[in-house]
Amino acid sequence: MSTTQTGFQTEIEFELPKGYVDEAGALHRRGTMRLATAADEILPLRDPRVQQNEAYLAVIVLARVVTRLGSLTEVHTGVIENLYASDLAYLQRLYEKFNASDDIEPELSSEKQWAAGGKTLRRITAVGEA
Repeated sequence: MSTTQTGFQTEIEFELPKGYVDEAGALHRRGTMRLATAADEILPLRDPRVQQNEAYLAVIVLARVVTRLGSLTEVHTGVIENLYASDLAYLQRLYEKFNASDDIEPELSSEKQWAAGGKTLRRITAVGEA
């Protein structure tokens, strides 16, 4: 795992639930994902594959941010396309969690968390609401 001088994490290690099986039959489960940049989310929108099928956006973005998978020399869209559905879903959830901003949600008081059944509440202020 890598961190910046300011202390936030820039990479995270993971282990796929099932793993990617390459052409030689080797199983690859452990990998590394880096934080996404704005370009990682914007540039794939220009890709014709995304314009034809919006679902392909996840494939391209993950191929950009997954920096290592097992002993593969490169993680490209073909690798992501051939993941088992459960592994793709796992990487999508990891991406969302890892790239979520911790600064957006203020800490909730324990009373508000308790009132929500112990779960964190997300509060979005409506336009015109103070």
